[in-house]
Amino acid sequence: MKPDAVDRALIAATREGLPLCERPFEAVGARLGISGAEVRARLARMLEAGIVRRIGAVPNHYRLGYRANGMSVWDVADEAVDRLGSEVGALPFVSHCYRRPRRPPDWPYNLFAMVHGRDRAEVERKVAEIARLLGDAARGH
Repeated sequence: MKPDAVDRALIAATREGLPLCERPFEAVGARLGISGAEVRARLARMLEAGIVRRIGAVPNHYRLGYRANGMSVWDVADEAVDRLGSEVGALPFVSHCYRRPRRPPDWPYNLFAMVHGRDRAEVERKVAEIARLLGDAARGH
């Protein structure tokens, strides 16, 4: 599939995100002279074709009042890292959780979890909650 002029205009119109309003697809469509349904259909078609990789929300944490963040790193047994990583990633305050290769001897950590909070103390409380969840199965940095 090759994008046409409307597809290219749609990509340009949504590159910086959808408008924050009750009907964002209709708002974009109105700017382009097409319906919201056509915006959705075109985006779906471009997703299917791999022209658009993903559509997702990217919140501005600072505008939401979250001023502190911290990347926690954990040394988790390889046989448990997928299971425990899924549990950590499901926590509502973890925005990113992923497995990375260890870099021995100086960097034994293979599980990374990003936490956001309104202040440093809140982030530290959340990291402590991750530590409790992981228990003896992990060693943090």
